Amino acid sequence: MTRAFRSLIERQLAKAQAEGQLQGLEGEGKPLPDRSGEALADPAIAAGMRIMAQAGVVPEEFRLKAELDAARKDYAALTDPQARKVAMARIANLEMRCNMARDARKSFLR
Repeated sequence: MTRAFRSLIERQLAKAQAEGQLQGLEGEGKPLPDRSGEALADPAIAAGMRIMAQAGVVPEEFRLKAELDAARKDYAALTDPQARKVAMARIANLEMRCNMARDARKSFLR
């Protein structure tokens, strides 16, 4: 970061503090959250995931993965060959959709 840019940031922070704009913010007086797990992740992806988590939004890829896990669990409990065949088709469909969602996310982030 250049010295001029750092100086600008420090002046803006000092001005905001003097005007009381930094009082009463969410999390004031609390330690910063531990985000050590994000250290090796791309900062843009980590920020996007954090924003979605705070908004309560789950990416389609994660929803499909949870549905796929449930379908696999259901499949393991089946004994009827016809029901197992139907369940396997459902698992294959969910795997395909999950992979497509993952590939779409990766291509979007390029």
